[in-house]
Parts: sequence; C-alpha cells; structure tokens
Amino acid sequence: MRHGDKINNLGRKKAHREALLANLSINLIEHKRIVTTLAKAKALRVYIEPLITKAKSNDTHNRRVVFSYLQNKEAVTELFSTIAEKIGGRPGGYTRILKLGARPGDNAEQALIELVDFNEVYGKSTDAKAEPAKRTRRGSKKATDAKAEAPAVAAAPEAVATATETPAESTPEKAAE
Repeated sequence: MRHGDKINNLGRKKAHREALLANLSINLIEHKRIVTTLAKAKALRVYIEPLITKAKSNDTHNRRVVFSYLQNKEAVTELFSTIAEKIGGRPGGYTRILKLGARPGDNAEQALIELVDFNEVYGKSTDAKAEPAKRTRRGSKKATDAKAEAPAVAAAPEAVATATETPAESTPEKAAE
C-alpha cells in the first residue's frame, strides 16, 4: 500500500528517476525554459525549487549540496551566478508551468516549465513609469462619484444655455455679425 506516498515515481526506479530529474534540471538552468510532459514538469518543480533556494546563499556548503544533486559544474555556476542574482528577492515560486495540450504521437499532456524571472512577456514592465496596482474598496466608489458629480452640476447651466439656442440663431450670418 502507498498510504501517504506523494512522490510521482514516473514509472522509473529511484536511480533512473533521480538521473532524469537531474538532467531536466540542468537543461532548465541552461535554457531557462523546456517543454516536457506535465507529470515530469510537476516532478521537476518539486526537485529544482529547493535547489534554487539554496543558490540564494552563495557559500561552499550550498554549492556542494547542489552539485551533489546536479553533477554539472557549468549548471551549478549558472545557478549560483545568473539565476540567484535575479531571484534574490523572491520568496519562492521560481518556476511556472504552462499546459500546451496533447502531443500528437502518444497523446501525452505537454507542458512548458520556465524560470519565472527570465520571461520578458510575463515579467515586470521595463517602463520607468510603472504604475502601482490599483486598490479598490467597496464603499469608496460612492464617495468619489459624489465629488465628481458636484462640478458637473455647476457646469450644467452653461450647457443648458447653449443647448436652448435655436438653429436659426446659430446660422453663419449670425456668427459673422
């Protein structure tokens, strides 16, 4: 029985599964986004996010721990330099999984997994005038509408006076005089 066993074994033995996840992690670190099956993407997220968290503190112990998982010097260097620099202030959630649909050959559900801070489309805007997020409160709409209506009422008599002119009074001859 597998009571409480939440790990997705991906149909592989332990050594094969760890090698698969290490290779997927190396490719994700190198390319910043990869396309794989949805099950592998979800398993990869659980595998790589603790490694990225370890990369935030650049010391020898954490480098050795991450190297024991990845076994690739270039990937460890990239993780501790470029990636850790970008995700330094983020408290978690370093990856994003986007479902892509079924693969034509075997109908497997495909997914794109990417590092969140390396996507320019969804990332923070590069404009200097970044507007803060608008905050709304339920009761504040009535108060702002009442303030906005008061000047509109004061401007209304001039609008009524111009609207009561007859078309004959606003002829071009009248305007010429």
